[in-house]
Amino acid sequence: MEHRIPRFTLDGVRDAEVTVHPFATEDELGLQLTRFRRDHTPAQGAQDDVVLLVHGLTSSSDMFIMPEHTNLVRFLHDSGFGDVWALDFRMSNRFPYTLETRRHTLDDIAQYDHPAALREIRRHVGARRIHVVAHCLGSVTFHMSLFSGAVREIASVVANSVALTPRVHPWARLKLTLGPALLEYGTGLSYLDPRFRDAPPLTRRWLLARAVSYFHPECREAACHMQSFMWGSGRPAMYRHRNLARRTHVHERLADLNGACDLHYYRHVRKMVAAGRAVKSDVGDPRYAALPDDYLVNAADVDTPILFLTGDRNEVFTDSNIVCHRVLSEAAPGRHELRILPGYGHIDPLIGANAHRDVFPHILDFLKRHSGR
Repeated sequence: MEHRIPRFTLDGVRDAEVTVHPFATEDELGLQLTRFRRDHTPAQGAQDDVVLLVHGLTSSSDMFIMPEHTNLVRFLHDSGFGDVWALDFRMSNRFPYTLETRRHTLDDIAQYDHPAALREIRRHVGARRIHVVAHCLGSVTFHMSLFSGAVREIASVVANSVALTPRVHPWARLKLTLGPALLEYGTGLSYLDPRFRDAPPLTRRWLLARAVSYFHPECREAACHMQSFMWGSGRPAMYRHRNLARRTHVHERLADLNGACDLHYYRHVRKMVAAGRAVKSDVGDPRYAALPDDYLVNAADVDTPILFLTGDRNEVFTDSNIVCHRVLSEAAPGRHELRILPGYGHIDPLIGANAHRDVFPHILDFLKRHSGR
């Protein structure tokens, strides 16, 4: 397949020093951090602050370094935050883990991935302040780590779309309830992939992609249709079309940015949606005894300030962050903040063509107020 933008390209951060830092988790998975440094930042005073970027399920660190517009790494560098790290954890489409039948849950990521990533960063930056910008289930799992005490000493967190109170539309709830079993046992498919349209004609993958596209006449991009089927409820579900650059909203580019994933994570999300909050997948499993059954049980004790971001057209996690802000503000009045982004959806606040004008300034303002500047 010809790619108009090369897969895993670093063209979006050409003026930075890039180093790759592989590390391993305690359950023996190899993961990766990528560090983007620019020492010649125009603003001064942020040298003691490090920013960690965390992607969501089916995406990767690539969502933060897109060359087709001003990406978040470049924006932070230009704004004086010259030491930015991007995490690729086990949900990343840069790894094979989301296509293997390992049956991981969000608890695995909270207990193993984020703590190991923070240890690796601390090995290089010492006691400097670390701020986190997290998206989707990367945000959910990072908050699970933070509120369970698995990670500590985080200066601030920006949570896009969802955090500890996942909420979805009724159609998405139905898909979460019935989808994994129907697909695994009814069709024999153990994963979903936006590239299913490119499968050989008349195969199960090809037929599913054609059927999904039949119900999505809003555009001609099959990967866009499949992503709406995989996540949320809407035409489209993941973003507003008008917020994406033309070079982004093409089949191959969308499939590169948001790839394939297995179905077992949906089961844990379904349990959280039913509970109305982040809860453990299996309370009887001794491997996760260190994690709380309810991740909000000690919410008042977490003193890290959080900025909750959400688009007012969020068709994936609806008003999840509005609810989470309200819940945590009741536990710790005045500690956290909420920004509702007009005209934005689920992922376009971070990958939108004009996010550097509409969204990133909110992130920057929050980081500055909680940094050493």
